[in-house]
Amino acid sequence: MVVHSASRALDGPAVGELLRQWRNSRRRSQLDLAIEAGISSRHVSFIETGRSRPTAEMILRIADSLDVPLRERNQLLLAGGYAPAYGERDLDAPALATVRDALRRVLAAHMPFPAVVLDRHFDVVEANAAVAAIAEGCSLELLTPPINVIRLGLHPDGLAPRITDLGPWREHLLSQLTRRANRTGDPRLTELLDEVRGYPQPSSVDAGPAGVAVELRLRHRVGDLTFLSMAASVQTALDVTVDELTLELFHPADDATRTLMASL
Repeated sequence: MVVHSASRALDGPAVGELLRQWRNSRRRSQLDLAIEAGISSRHVSFIETGRSRPTAEMILRIADSLDVPLRERNQLLLAGGYAPAYGERDLDAPALATVRDALRRVLAAHMPFPAVVLDRHFDVVEANAAVAAIAEGCSLELLTPPINVIRLGLHPDGLAPRITDLGPWREHLLSQLTRRANRTGDPRLTELLDEVRGYPQPSSVDAGPAGVAVELRLRHRVGDLTFLSMAASVQTALDVTVDELTLELFHPADDATRTLMASL
């Protein structure tokens, strides 16, 4: 299927301009991109300036070399006059039953420790019961879906006042958010970044004692909890929804946390 080029022109920038923007955002020269994509730098230049109309296969090859997310690859194809290559289904769609079941099994198996499935914007898609347990006392507004874990973690009415090592944890979350905003170019993520940067900052941003990873240290009514966070995604995703999912697991960093979480 080919989209009429006049319609494309009315909708937004040409594909060459968009590819140039992505190349610049990745801080790559035309020569660097040409070598990785297996084409000539002259061809890259012609595509970016509109002197050459790339095929759908060429758009996807360049997008892959620039690590463009699937949603944005579809937008590049549309700008080039082609149909999207990647589907986007609701997580409850029958086609995603295998993915949905696998995620829910992991969430259940991780009990009694917190685990969440997040979308592109760090909104909670699925969570196990342990997440609600550690979020006790947070503002109901922050716990009303869609629950955003960045906002919940750093807002003064959220977890922030109970995070004993807020400086390093704040820097960790801001770093994650910044990387994703830069990778996707999503304006909603940029808005979220501006919002959370405006929250009250901890009096000290000292990194604390050196360790193997940044830990989430949280005061709770049952005692002090310490978690190590690990994230996973579907690396072979061919669906936009699946590509944008992240599974985050919080493991107890000490025996005391393991025991206290079991009591909850």
